[in-house]
Amino acid sequence: MIKAINNIICPKIQGTDKILPVLAQALFAASLFLYFGASRLTKLRDGAIRFLFPTAGAYVQILPKAMEILGYDPSELALWQHTMVLEGTLAEFIHSVCITLGIFTRLTASGMIDFRAVQSLTDLYGNGGISHPATPGAWFDNVPDRIILGQRAF
Repeated sequence: MIKAINNIICPKIQGTDKILPVLAQALFAASLFLYFGASRLTKLRDGAIRFLFPTAGAYVQILPKAMEILGYDPSELALWQHTMVLEGTLAEFIHSVCITLGIFTRLTASGMIDFRAVQSLTDLYGNGGISHPATPGAWFDNVPDRIILGQRAF
């Protein structure tokens, strides 16, 4: 179908090779960039270099079971866990900005796919969403507002 559109329709419309990438970036900016923007703001402290020091909420979002076991004290976590939270927080900034601006788009998109997979697995297994059938939903289940599979497939 895509090949047919590219071969039949697109040559008849002048400038589609320039318009379609801009429309894709605009769609991303209008939907996911704002989503990631709200999410990343919940993970930052105040200050000039605040992105280097995630809040306790960032640790709870990314490592929910570990934080529960440690009494919600991030200082008890291992270095690799601090690194994972910092990388996850930075990924929300870097990936969404690069895709929106069109910088290293393919590389950034592959990183975004990995990030979303880890985020979904954390929500399903780390936060216990897998035990509630309505939470993960199913692809093509005619219910677009399911929390995990329906929204994150986009």
